[in-house]
This record gives sequence, structure tokens and C-alpha cells, in this order.
Amino acid sequence: MSYIDVTGKTEEEAIQSALAQLGMERDDVSVEILERAKSGFLGMGAKPARVRVTYGPDEAPMEEIAAPVKPAVVEKPVKKEEPKKPQQPKPVRQQQPKPAQPRQAKPRREENRTEEAAPAAPAVALPECSDDNAVRITAFLTGLLTHMESPAAVKVYEEEKGRYKVILEGQKLGALIGRRGETLDAIQQLTNYAVNSGSEKRIRVHVDAENYRARREASLESLAMKVAAKVKKYRRSVTLEAMNAYERHVIHAALQDVKGVTTYSVGTEPNRRVVVAFDRGENN
Repeated sequence: MSYIDVTGKTEEEAIQSALAQLGMERDDVSVEILERAKSGFLGMGAKPARVRVTYGPDEAPMEEIAAPVKPAVVEKPVKKEEPKKPQQPKPVRQQQPKPAQPRQAKPRREENRTEEAAPAAPAVALPECSDDNAVRITAFLTGLLTHMESPAAVKVYEEEKGRYKVILEGQKLGALIGRRGETLDAIQQLTNYAVNSGSEKRIRVHVDAENYRARREASLESLAMKVAAKVKKYRRSVTLEAMNAYERHVIHAALQDVKGVTTYSVGTEPNRRVVVAFDRGENN
């Protein structure tokens, strides 16, 4: 590596003079300013600029900027995961079943319960009737029961003049009674219509099975008394379930002499109901 020192009025003039002497370009040399130019005062004390221009094969015209080398990434050894041991399931504690306690049946609302156990009334102590009306009643009911595939036997009794009581006898006659006596009421209504059709003198036929009518009447009377006590206690009216005319009559008759309550019917058939109301006049 070689160099020359050149002076000039200015640093730039000294550099250009050195390049001219060497026949090189600015990019081919390295310049070092040794002394800067001084102008002095009125030309006195002025000093030229002196530069050193270095050149030669070791002097690169331009410094190459090497791209930054990324540090090598050292891969960490991957740890092999050991297979997990299967966890043993925890033993489940079996709870001893608690002994089931018998559930106590909740009492049903009195106003919706018209069927209560009642002692069966004694059997009819009247002799069987065999007059013309009884024959027609027996003939109609026998045919009707045959169509209904019921083996019930028909017994006819005359309670009083123009009023006949029919007892259907046999085993398991629940189907002939129906829900709350609805089927039995229908049989009774059909029988009355059939035997009175074309007859000048009208008769009444009362049909019963398994003493249902007596048990039903006793149940309605018991219900009426319980509802009356409730009405007097809370001073609020109670509306009973829908009943037929005979059942409503039983309720009215049972409470007609009970002080503190009064009864009346509302609605239209077949949904006519009895209302048991608090009678304020009886308690003032």
C-alpha cells in the first residue's frame, strides 16, 4: 500500500490534485486530511490544506458491506416423551340404597270427590214384579244387555204404583255402571224411553247395579256436609263438579236444614253444578 501527501488551498483542491497525479478515481483511493486550510488575516498566516491519499492493491475502491450472517440455529434435542402410564380408575364408592319410605297419599279436594266408600245398603226386600210393565222392562233390558255382551240378570220390583226399581245382578258389573254412574244413567234413560213409547200411562223406571245408587247417595250426602263445614269456616263459596239432576237434588236435600249455608245450581246440562254458598243472614 502506497500514499502521497498533497497540499492545496482547500481540502478538495488537494484531493483533486492528488487524483490527477495518480490518474485514479476518488473511489480508488483513501483520503486522510492531515491539515485543514487556514485563510489567515489579510493573507497573513494563511496555511494550505494537506491531505494524504493512500492507494495500492490493498486499497479497495469501495468497502463491501458484507451481509450480516445469521447465527446458526442450534437445534435443541427433542426429548422423547415417555408414554404415560394409564391411570388406574379410582374405585367408586357405592352408596347403600336408602330404604324406600311409603308415600303418603295426599287427600283429594273434597269438592272434586264425590265417590267415597259407603256401606252397602240392604238388598231390596220387595217381591219381584211380573205385570205387563215389568215384562216390557225385562224384555228391553235383556235385549240391550245382550248387545252389550253382558251376562247380567234383570230383576224388576215395583216400589209403588207407577214406579219400578230394576236391579242388574251378576259379577263384575263395573262396565254397566261406568264412570260416576254415567253408563248406568244412560241405560236407565233408554229404558224409560222404550217402555213409555206409545203408552198412555207413563211410568218411572229406576235402574241400579251392585247397590251403586245407595252408595252414591251416601257419598254425596257425606260430601255435602264436609263442603258445608268448609264454607262456614272460610266464608267462601264452593262449586261442586257437574252432576245430573238426581245428584244435585241429593246435595240440595242434604243441606236444606244446615244453618249458615245455602245452595243453588248454575250452568246448563250436562255441565250444571251445585254451588254451596255462605249464608251471612244465618250468622248475624
